[in-house]
Amino acid sequence: MLTLRHIKGKNVGRIVAYTLSTCVWCKKTKKLLNDLGIDYYYIDVDLFEEEDRERAREEVLRWNPAGSFPTVVIDNEKSINGYEPEEIKKLIRK
Repeated sequence: MLTLRHIKGKNVGRIVAYTLSTCVWCKKTKKLLNDLGIDYYYIDVDLFEEEDRERAREEVLRWNPAGSFPTVVIDNEKSINGYEPEEIKKLIRK
């Protein structure tokens, strides 16, 4: 089972960010979520062992066929792919 890290904040739905620990755009996405005070979970996919990393990549591909990072999944219904600050800010306006 993949372990999600939880950052507490304002609940705007179930937000899961699939990121890489070394990716500048992933860091910017997490910083923006933090600055906005949004409750979210994240996974640094590159820090997993091979089997779990592959499972996480499959999940990313489900939401983002390009397989790029960051991929932010909202309520298991839609995703924001890449660093998209305006799309992320819309989450707090729901």
